[in-house]
Amino acid sequence: MNRCLFTSESVSEGHPDKVADAISDAVLDAALALDPRARVACESFVGPDFAANLGEISLRRRDELRPESIARAVVRDIGYDRPDERFSWDTLVYEDRLNAQSPDIAMGVDRGAPEEQGAGDQGMMFGYASRETPEFMPAPIAFAHRLMRRFTDERKSGRIAWLRPDAKSQVTVAYEDDRPVGIDTVVLSHQTTAEPDIDRDIRPAIEAVVRDELASTGLVSDSTRVLVNPTGRFVVGGPAGDSGLTGRKIVVDTYGGACPHGGGAFSGKDPSKVDRSAAYYARYAAKNLVAAGAADRCEIQVSYAIGVAAPVSCRVKFFGTEAPGVSEEAAVRLLLESGIFDFRPGKLVADLGLLAPSGWSYRDTVNGGHFGRDKFPWERLDRAEAVREALRIK
Repeated sequence: MNRCLFTSESVSEGHPDKVADAISDAVLDAALALDPRARVACESFVGPDFAANLGEISLRRRDELRPESIARAVVRDIGYDRPDERFSWDTLVYEDRLNAQSPDIAMGVDRGAPEEQGAGDQGMMFGYASRETPEFMPAPIAFAHRLMRRFTDERKSGRIAWLRPDAKSQVTVAYEDDRPVGIDTVVLSHQTTAEPDIDRDIRPAIEAVVRDELASTGLVSDSTRVLVNPTGRFVVGGPAGDSGLTGRKIVVDTYGGACPHGGGAFSGKDPSKVDRSAAYYARYAAKNLVAAGAADRCEIQVSYAIGVAAPVSCRVKFFGTEAPGVSEEAAVRLLLESGIFDFRPGKLVADLGLLAPSGWSYRDTVNGGHFGRDKFPWERLDRAEAVREALRIK
């Protein structure tokens, strides 16, 4: 029997990098609402009493976009509303350093018909799916996200009044023969106000929530360790305690390290940037392959050249979990030749409705991971039956 431990982490909406991600994607949402063909690569930077936007943004009605108002509204919504903490929506200094997209890039992307649209950059992207959890995600990252969503609710509802916005969760899962069999350790670090005592108040309350939230997994036991605020104090947090930058939590955003990452961040980028949109589409394809019964685990890598529509390469890995009669080579042919999927940038953007989100927003992707939540179109299982028929899966 092969036994190992694997760990993933998540962070809350008040983590400095997630504050930056949220501002960037809120600016993107506003830009697309003004002009669905907007070109956006909006970076955000936050620190003590400071926020700035940098990067590229080109759209019609540019004068109607108000990035400063957007940034302040995001910071307020997250919960940074206390000037004495040295980062508050109403007292921070803001700078706008956004510029227009380079025409050298635009000439390779904007080519009329969707099938002719070139990739917005070169690079490689990965998609992944696994039967470990109902959401087809690796267990450690799925559980870490659950904890952050739960603690955000505990804070914003007022049930634990001394919680502040910045937090991290880390979950270590024990595997036997690639199957999760237990939760070994949970680390939960949460910013608090100065009043509660670490041993009397903070640790018992947070551990109780952790165990309650993860109880339904059936993987928590008396031997599961829960480490809460291990240094003994976490009062100075958020952008007052550390700077934050868009795109610095790309492993949190994806699969928690269970799958490689191509290196391109997501937040603040319009879907012409394939490091975002093609990663979404690769997840879509991988999830449908697994749901169709092609394999228990699926990893897809796809790569592009800037200004070119057709992918440069595509690879599928099943890790030895494929169904009888199914091969990785056949899966690649299905992805590129069957017509069930189309990895050309313009086509995949249209396929997923990425220019006009309906029932979701790009800011919704920021917290809790970009994958594993049914509200997003790349989580649909509407191609599983077609995959099953094409690969002749019984």
